[in-house]
Amino acid sequence: MITCYLRYVIDPYKLAEFEHYAKLWIPLVNRLGGAHHGYFLPHEGANNIALALFSFPSLAAYEDYRKQMAEDAECRAAFAYGEETRCIVSYERSFMRPVF
Repeated sequence: MITCYLRYVIDPYKLAEFEHYAKLWIPLVNRLGGAHHGYFLPHEGANNIALALFSFPSLAAYEDYRKQMAEDAECRAAFAYGEETRCIVSYERSFMRPVF
């Protein structure tokens, strides 16, 4: 299993737009074979950092998800919403393996 860790720098004045963006992606990741663990929005501390975590059985399964995502109309619409609202300034993507 691998977990994708996304660290976003967001526009703090567009938190509502980012939350809407997050809610679009959770069911999409789940529908395309992942297990979304949620988005984590600013509450105390930095007001421009948000996180997301989702897992796939393997890196190969994640790569399959990326291929499906590129051709999926709902995924393209979610990406477009993020670009139109400019709620995301930048992001970093890392892959972790859980230890239980």
